[in-house]
Amino acid sequence: MRAPGRVNLIGDHTDYNEGFVLPIAIDLDCRVRGRGTDGELRLRWLDGGDANSERIAVAVRERLGAESGLDAEVRSTVPMGSGLSSSSALAVALAYAFVAVSELDADARAIARACQAAETDATGVPGGIMDQLTSVLARAGHALLIDCRSLDVVPIPIPRELGIVAVHSGLPRTLAGSAYAERRAACEAAARRLGLDALRDATPEQAADDPYARHVVSENARVLAAADALRTGDLETLAAAVRASHASLRDD
Repeated sequence: MRAPGRVNLIGDHTDYNEGFVLPIAIDLDCRVRGRGTDGELRLRWLDGGDANSERIAVAVRERLGAESGLDAEVRSTVPMGSGLSSSSALAVALAYAFVAVSELDADARAIARACQAAETDATGVPGGIMDQLTSVLARAGHALLIDCRSLDVVPIPIPRELGIVAVHSGLPRTLAGSAYAERRAACEAAARRLGLDALRDATPEQAADDPYARHVVSENARVLAAADALRTGDLETLAAAVRASHASLRDD
């Protein structure tokens, strides 16, 4: 079973606010190869693996309600701590392996939800669902416009003249221990102050005095503009949206 990592073209801190994101799968992936067992879980990490990897495997099995165990080799080319969703690629590849050996009836979105919950169980980080949905629904040559409220996914073709390159910054990245959970809590608090279910529903006027809310509202608009720009091949508009997104992340 194979699951790719991803990069997000635009749409940061919007998925857990029930907003829009525009990720794309990459050519690095996690692969799980093995057989079912009567219940024992035996995994051999051919490219490393850590305590979180073991916890994710156990949590995925529990969230899927898989009765069968798994005796498998796990190999991943998605580097850990790189911001390329290595943990989600692992969770999704494991989920499909458990689905296969346990003969479970689970569609792509159900698998994505189970993997999202399993990662939160294993790491304590309350992540959104973008990474898992991208891994299960990726399409070659396309970005995915994801509505994180409805879980509707629209493939957006990448223009032939546009190349996407993921470049290592030289710095490690982890969500555990970062301000991610703090940002999420602040956004949820802002939505409650406004009497909204999520900042997805806020207007620019409502968000004007709150930097986090202001970023979410403006970022959702930028994601939709970027998707339209990709559809039409308007790379100048796409570039402007990405630059504005980076400035908003920096300032707000």
